[in-house]
Amino acid sequence: MFEGIREDIRSVFDRDPAARNSVEVLLTYPGLHALLLHRLAHWCWLRGLKLLARLISTFSRWATGIEIHPGAKIGRRFFIDHGMGVVIGETAEVGDDVTLYHGVTLGGTSWNKGKRHPTLGDGVVVGAGAKVLGPILVGAGARVGSNSVVTREVPAGATVVGIPGRVISKPDTEAERHREEMAKKIGFEAYGVTNDMPDPVQQAIRSLLDHMHAVDTKIDRMCSALREQGIRGCDEKLPALRESDFEMVEGSEPPSGDK
Repeated sequence: MFEGIREDIRSVFDRDPAARNSVEVLLTYPGLHALLLHRLAHWCWLRGLKLLARLISTFSRWATGIEIHPGAKIGRRFFIDHGMGVVIGETAEVGDDVTLYHGVTLGGTSWNKGKRHPTLGDGVVVGAGAKVLGPILVGAGARVGSNSVVTREVPAGATVVGIPGRVISKPDTEAERHREEMAKKIGFEAYGVTNDMPDPVQQAIRSLLDHMHAVDTKIDRMCSALREQGIRGCDEKLPALRESDFEMVEGSEPPSGDK
């Protein structure tokens, strides 16, 4: 149990640059509080203590502004950022490494009993205010843009935006895969948006990522040619990128809507 709590705390540091230390995260992050209380409520729910489970869930909603039905299945390293207004229904299933922003609803479209809430695969990101409704599958690695309303299944790795939600991109090109790898390398994670959405700052960063990848490729080719000529000037490794190099300078203002 304690190992699971430590893992949940570590997941906050992986996805929130504003997190400073474990004590602060444990005491002040409502998303983590809601998750820990849900794990307790779900444990009671599975053992037939359903009234106690609902009481814990109700207390969690009152304390955090996040409503998770005790019957919902939540995977490992789940992260709710900000959290206010998040609603997760009884038959919802959430995989590992999933991220939800504030105002997200994983809701149903029917009053019939049985499976009526969505299933989110591993690594899914759902942007602020999005609604994912019905017994649909959102494939692993998919992204749901902010304020979207999704009522149809989303393929793995795809991005869906709009009302009703529509798929606008899939990571099916070599350039896109390289760009995502470079973004992860420098710690860039868009706030539930993609290159198809009108965000000039993100477009500029993506252009820089493309340029960085092109430069890396050229350097690799040049070094290979030098090695073939017996010149060993490329044996030195490039300095490793550190996450601290990309953290916000203390006292600076974050972009609107983000940290």
